[in-house]
Amino acid sequence: MMPSDERRSSASEPIRFNRPSLMGRELALVAEAMDGGWTAAAGPFSRRAEAALSDAHDGATVLLTTSCTAALELAAATLDLGPGDVVAVPSFTFPTTASAFARNGAALRFIDVDPDTLGMDPVHLADQIDERVKAVVPVHYAGRAASIEAVCDAASTVGATVIEDNAHGLFGTHNGRPLGTTGAMSTLSFHETKNFICGEGGALVINRPADVDRAEILLHKGTDRRRFDRGQVDKYTWQLTGSSFGLSDVLAAYLTGQLEARDEILGRRSALWHRYRDALSTVADRLGITLPVVPEGDTSAWHMFHLLIDGEHRRNRVLARLHADGIGATFHYQPLHSSPAGRRLADRTAHCPVTDRVADQLLRLPFHNRLAPAQADRVLDSLTRALEEV
Repeated sequence: MMPSDERRSSASEPIRFNRPSLMGRELALVAEAMDGGWTAAAGPFSRRAEAALSDAHDGATVLLTTSCTAALELAAATLDLGPGDVVAVPSFTFPTTASAFARNGAALRFIDVDPDTLGMDPVHLADQIDERVKAVVPVHYAGRAASIEAVCDAASTVGATVIEDNAHGLFGTHNGRPLGTTGAMSTLSFHETKNFICGEGGALVINRPADVDRAEILLHKGTDRRRFDRGQVDKYTWQLTGSSFGLSDVLAAYLTGQLEARDEILGRRSALWHRYRDALSTVADRLGITLPVVPEGDTSAWHMFHLLIDGEHRRNRVLARLHADGIGATFHYQPLHSSPAGRRLADRTAHCPVTDRVADQLLRLPFHNRLAPAQADRVLDSLTRALEEV
């Protein structure tokens, strides 16, 4: 078990960008899963975690998967997306937001991001969408809401299905509504870099009841195993070309322990986010930086703390200074629309100037559940000096 906080670090001890941490009963629950004799998918801990996540998503059906990527692939298969279809995705996102759909033959259409939310720009989407677009995949970047209502409005003009990539946003809200409950589906990540972790894991959240049966069959290797488990059929049979998407119950036990610590995890991350922002807000204009904002009425999931650094190539010089001080800061996504795969898989050339600028300017600070206040202050001191000197 890790200590309650990382020990006070010396001036020379590196501060890691991320550090996975145990928050409570994870090890005991993993042992319970092992002793119980069910370590494959769809076991008792999977049901517990799925129920907890369903409660957090207004009663939606939740299916645990091996990753958020797997959840996106399951969403694509549930909607039967493939050759001839186009899927609109932001250029500023992780590659598998796009590749989950492209791998089955769908073409991609890259959309720029809004400079305030860093989520999909609904104005650019409305300009780019047409009848070929069958799905739209906005991302709630850093745990803050994208302009989800406007994205859904644009998608509805052509009957496209909205799938929210909510890898960053578990337990965030927008206008009082949980992130991930506005579109037909959403996806979650429990990768070790996320707020709630189990090493590797994810989930598909299904808000539209008509999609549940097909998704369950695809999840369980193309069989109606879940109908059998519920006593709806006397044996399960092969129904569709599915795959093995389910999460081991051992990892579901780990995740259950993390979800039990929800309040502590969110409280720690909120405190760290506000410590960074409060310190930097008084010097932001002087230092030429733009800080994130959570709109009034919304709740962030506090996934990360990032800032934009004005000036050509200045971000990289600041990053080098931080690394020299042992601070594990980092950049983030590189534009998908101009990547080799993006150019090859898109159905048209994309122009995404905000994405290009943000990719060059964005810097992320160390951010995890065990980062001590003294370490955060050291990060801030190093960052302030670097910004003043470059």
